[in-house]
Amino acid sequence: MNPIVSVLQLMRTGPVIPVIVIEKLEHAVPLARALVAGGVRVLEVTLRTAVAIEAVEAIARQVEGAIVGVGTITRPDDFARSIEAGALFGVSPGLTPVLVEAAKASGLPLLPGAMTPSDSATGVAAPGTAAAGAPNGEAIAVSATGAAVCRAAI
Repeated sequence: MNPIVSVLQLMRTGPVIPVIVIEKLEHAVPLARALVAGGVRVLEVTLRTAVAIEAVEAIARQVEGAIVGVGTITRPDDFARSIEAGALFGVSPGLTPVLVEAAKASGLPLLPGAMTPSDSATGVAAPGTAAAGAPNGEAIAVSATGAAVCRAAI
C-alpha cells in the first residue's frame, strides 16, 4: 500500500526532494541509500534516461525507507509504468487535462509543475495534485489560489 496518500503529505515528509537523473543503473541503489542515510527519503527519479524505470524499480525494491517517485511524467502511460515499477508519486513539468484524467485513473499522487496562476488553479482543482511553483510564479500561486507550493530550484 502507498504510504503517501496525498501530495501535501509527500511535501511534509520530504521538504527537500532531489531530482535524480540516473544514467547508469548501477548508480541508482547506492545513490538512493546514501540520500536516505543522510535523511533525504523522498526521491524523484526523472524519466529522462533509458534506465529510469529500472532505477525506480531497483530503488523501490532495495532501499529501505526510500519514498521513490517518478519525475517528468508527460504521457498518460507514464503513470502505469511508474506504478508498476514501484513509484509512490509522480511529478510532471506541467498539467494538462489528459494528465489530470490519467492521474485520477491511476491513483498515483501527482505534483504538477505550475508557472502561472492559471496553472496553479488547475492543479488545485484536480484532486490528488498540488501546484509546484517555479521561483517567479510561487508567490502568485500561493496568494491567488491558496495552493500548497513546492518551490522548484532550477
